[in-house]
Amino acid sequence: MPPCKHTYTLPMVTRDALRALPKAHLHLHFTGSLTDATLRELAAEAGVRLPRGIVGGRPRDLTPDARGWFRFQHLYEAARHVVRGEDVMRRVVREAAALDRAEGSRWLEIQVDPTSYAPDVGGITPALEIVLDEARANSDEDFGVAVIVAASRTRHPLDARTLARLAAQYVGDDVGTVVGFGLSNDERAGHTEAFAPAFRIARRAGLASVPHGGELLGPAHIREVVEHLRPDRLGHGIRAVEDPVLLAEIIDGGIGFEVCPGSNVELGVYAEPDEVPLPMLFDRGAQIALGADDPLIFDSRLVDQYATAQDLGFSPHQLAELARSSVRISRMSAHRVSRVLADIDEWERAVRGTR
Repeated sequence: MPPCKHTYTLPMVTRDALRALPKAHLHLHFTGSLTDATLRELAAEAGVRLPRGIVGGRPRDLTPDARGWFRFQHLYEAARHVVRGEDVMRRVVREAAALDRAEGSRWLEIQVDPTSYAPDVGGITPALEIVLDEARANSDEDFGVAVIVAASRTRHPLDARTLARLAAQYVGDDVGTVVGFGLSNDERAGHTEAFAPAFRIARRAGLASVPHGGELLGPAHIREVVEHLRPDRLGHGIRAVEDPVLLAEIIDGGIGFEVCPGSNVELGVYAEPDEVPLPMLFDRGAQIALGADDPLIFDSRLVDQYATAQDLGFSPHQLAELARSSVRISRMSAHRVSRVLADIDEWERAVRGTR
């Protein structure tokens, strides 16, 4: 696909200004939020030897095919293997919140599959409650953390129903609650329609439907996800641009996109950042939230995604619009939405005032 770029004549804003831009972060995975330093420390404490390439090693030779995804999962599982027990789980949430605050995030929806951490804390219910409790502890009026419970495509769809029922017990629209239900892992695994009952359970409880789709696979897969899982937001969804009719249907249906340029490039979906069709989505009127996905693996965090957008030609006003969009398609409460949107307006006025 040829590069899709904006051009503009206004000066670029500084990285500090990008960091100061109020925004919502809607696509961040639990273990994937770790820093290299924390992972090294946890591995040393647990006596675990990390595989080559998980920290500090580049390139990682990740590709969007089955072999590349296996490599990615191998690295991710190695990291997850050291996230054991309540104290470490709390640390993951605490550090993710601190890093997001430092990058101007005003709202974080962190995604977790409690199944992965249940063996060390007594089950999926304690695992989820630990994450929720720490989310509350690291929230205040200026910054909030909520949780998305995600099932895995590589497990039986009945497991997804169990997780949906669990998530429904903690539904809310503020800090320390479950706000959405997702489906992650390899898009090629499982049958999308088999997970529809789990998403019906979640929707009836008032949870946002936020499945992954449209990064590794193209429009045909996205149509399956839209038809069977009825998403409020698509995790990625970037390859909808390959089918203009589908893209129009998604946008007209009010479905948001969680776009993660850093992971798109690191996984080889696009060879270079300037090939990521973020401008095309924006120009078509899509509601977009930029996300870091798995900073541990992809070596880029939230501000890096906004820096990529600026490199793709987004003006300060368009960057502000991306931030507004992330807030509007989040599940933060109405009073938080109003406050953050007002602060984005103030940021834009301040940036324009420096010209």
